[in-house]
Amino acid sequence: MKNVVKVFIISVLSFAAFAQEDGASLCAESKQQAFERLSKQRYGRIAYPGDDKIDVTYYKLNLNISFTDRYIKGETTINFKTKSTTSTCFFDLRNALKVDSIKLGTKKLAFVQETEKVNVTLDKQYTEGQAVSVIVFYQGKPNGSAFGSFVFSTHGSGNAPIVWSLSEPYGSPDWFPCKDSPADKADSSDVWITMPSAFVSVSNGVLTQVLANKDNTKTYQWKNRYPIAQYLISIACSNYTEYKNYFKYSATDSMTINHFVYPESFTTATKTQLDQTPFMLKLFSEKFGLYPFIKEKYGHAQCGFGGGMEHQTCSSMGSYGSSLVAHELAHQWFGDKITCKNWENIWLNEGFATYGEAIYAEAVGGKSAYQSTINNNATRAKRATGSLYVQNINDVFGGIFESNRSYYKGSIVLHMLRGIVGDDKFYQILQNYLKSSVAYGAATTEDFQKVAEETTGLKLDYFFKQWIYGEGYPKYTYSWNPSEISKALKITIAQSTNTNPVVFSMPVDIKILMASGVEITSTVFVDKATQEITFSKPEGVISQVIFDPDNKILKDVSENKVISAITANEADQVLVTWNVFPNPTDNRNAEPQVVVSFDLAKKAETEVEIFDKLGRKLKSEMVENLISGNYSKQILLSEFSSGIYLVRLRINDKYFGKTLIVK
Repeated sequence: MKNVVKVFIISVLSFAAFAQEDGASLCAESKQQAFERLSKQRYGRIAYPGDDKIDVTYYKLNLNISFTDRYIKGETTINFKTKSTTSTCFFDLRNALKVDSIKLGTKKLAFVQETEKVNVTLDKQYTEGQAVSVIVFYQGKPNGSAFGSFVFSTHGSGNAPIVWSLSEPYGSPDWFPCKDSPADKADSSDVWITMPSAFVSVSNGVLTQVLANKDNTKTYQWKNRYPIAQYLISIACSNYTEYKNYFKYSATDSMTINHFVYPESFTTATKTQLDQTPFMLKLFSEKFGLYPFIKEKYGHAQCGFGGGMEHQTCSSMGSYGSSLVAHELAHQWFGDKITCKNWENIWLNEGFATYGEAIYAEAVGGKSAYQSTINNNATRAKRATGSLYVQNINDVFGGIFESNRSYYKGSIVLHMLRGIVGDDKFYQILQNYLKSSVAYGAATTEDFQKVAEETTGLKLDYFFKQWIYGEGYPKYTYSWNPSEISKALKITIAQSTNTNPVVFSMPVDIKILMASGVEITSTVFVDKATQEITFSKPEGVISQVIFDPDNKILKDVSENKVISAITANEADQVLVTWNVFPNPTDNRNAEPQVVVSFDLAKKAETEVEIFDKLGRKLKSEMVENLISGNYSKQILLSEFSSGIYLVRLRINDKYFGKTLIVK
């Protein structure tokens, strides 16, 4: 029992911490800050596609870094295969780093260095598919700033030195020659870092050895044998304290989790945060498939920015809140194992990682925590402008890493897909995607759509076309006929969007609540600007009709309740009209309240009731023996939390319902 209680307390504390911070915002902020300087440098061609004549298969970075001089001397080995017959190629490299020479075996190659690339003349003409290996020797001071792709900085009261990289999306050429395209992943990589002995130097993959050199330096040799995009190659070097966890993935095997933390940050609270990582690895492995770099490691390296960056096998972190840790870990599947093929499809990285935060919230806090995360994401998603498919990838701030769009709306697209196909099929889609032909490669939206359709047997072109390539979100207005005499229930639905007159097509759940407490839910396909849906009317009095009761759709929705005037056939009906206002209402006001107003045709006994979404009666106010006329009832809401409630008005033995939203 003690163990159970301990786990429960950890889960509650984890969710409490999770609820206080936002991994997606922190991730977006760190990447935006890293490239704040790009707008100042005015690169003529930021969105660089790399040389399409070559296919890179391997990188080896051998770096000798001087913190004192803010200087690097590098040797980068680049193995590639030719994609067509050619005697030339080029590598992306900013000219702050000067190339000394380029060798192919023992031969020195001719080259011309420009502002952003190095043009190389090979030793001969190579035909398609031939393998070539060159070494580029270079040196210089990398372009850097307070937040840059390669940074020399300090931390702590003692100003301990630190060197770190953050290359997404266009920063790799700031510190090593490469093909600057996420579509061309190398099959493997090595990173060797030589710095003074006080530095612990961290990179991708596994540490093969640490060499103590005669000049009081150490060389850390890191080996990665999984495919890797150029921007996911990283370094982080400082006076780190190393802290380890273990992820047990089989009865006999476990993988090391290596955390590299500033000594001044290595506190009990930090340990508690880092100790969440094994649980997250287990959770995501269950949901997505086994951690994709299981033969190497996972870990974190603390760096000098507020957010995080999902460097392969070792995320660079500015803090360790559970939301941020979950976000960067989810990236190891979505972003690292499968990388967006181009920056236009960045939602395949960031939207998926942001949804990983919601999955973690659900695991530790249940459905209510999941829905709270989704509600927050939806609020941000409604602020997005433009399509989820990025139209201008030269704009890092308002384009690629615009968080409302790439992160929050991307996550809501996955939430909506889950609502359409159901939980089992949704997670099967994710697992099949991660095992598909683009596994350890690069993908577009169409690759993901293909897997989703093959997994479910559904045609989802309408869904992806409107939510990925379209703009905005639908605004629905609905009304229903409450007549007790009619044998049919008619629901009229109208929709518009917040941006343009395009009509969205979506399956929508409609829930009918009866005064008896019975609930009936049906799914209808709404695909017109205005449409009328007819249901066979259930026996009894309908209290309420709720549009999308489980909030599966990114939308605005309002109900226009129609109450018929008295007719000869309904002579016993005494209610002419009624209303609830303000709606939505705000429980943060000094005296939060709602007013129920109603117009009676004759004397009646009246009761106002308020129920929560589970049908529990929270409040009841009697208004007895009223004569005809207009009346209102004021109800205090100080004890009500934010949420959706049902206000039910009883007139004699008749019931009428309206939705009340409390903010």
